Amino acid sequence: MNSVLAVTRRISRFGLWFGGALVLLAAVLIGVDVVIRKLFSLSIGGADELAGYALAIGTSWGLGAALIERAHIRIDSLYVLFPNALRVVLDIAGLVLFVGFFAMVTWHARLVLDQSWASGSRSQSAIETPVILPQLLWFGGLLLFFAVGIVLLIEALRRLLRGDVQAAVQLVGTRSAEEEVRLEMAAQAAIRDGGAAR
Repeated sequence: MNSVLAVTRRISRFGLWFGGALVLLAAVLIGVDVVIRKLFSLSIGGADELAGYALAIGTSWGLGAALIERAHIRIDSLYVLFPNALRVVLDIAGLVLFVGFFAMVTWHARLVLDQSWASGSRSQSAIETPVILPQLLWFGGLLLFFAVGIVLLIEALRRLLRGDVQAAVQLVGTRSAEEEVRLEMAAQAAIRDGGAAR
């Protein structure tokens, strides 16, 4: 299962880079559109529409990486006071609810996709984008997120059944303040070392 988790992590990281690149491209496109409007009183038709697609697609493809890296926001005021056994039960329950909710979102996204395909829908803009194209990419990101959630849930349950509560918490639990500090210090050290190597 660790190899499945490693592959899931790699695919999620690819999704994160893909989504981030789309959002960055959208920002560049909007920036160019603003400059062209200011200097030449012209516009790139549909820049706002394309940026909207990029944001939706980029978000859906980044969700899986955020889940596997435990980067989603949680309110943990009481959580930190609980014993590990109760924490892991809450973590598993939270993951089940989260994945269950996104299973419904993904199901309805598929219905939207089917409807767009059946009706040959196009955007109501100058570029008349066949909406099936951005919706298909958006749906792919949602499917990836759902698959990541299932893999994490199975692995967390496997670790629990093995009796390794701490490993399950490390996989699906919220990051502690100490862990956040440790990760931030490691990132800063990597930046420092990278700068020194040049």
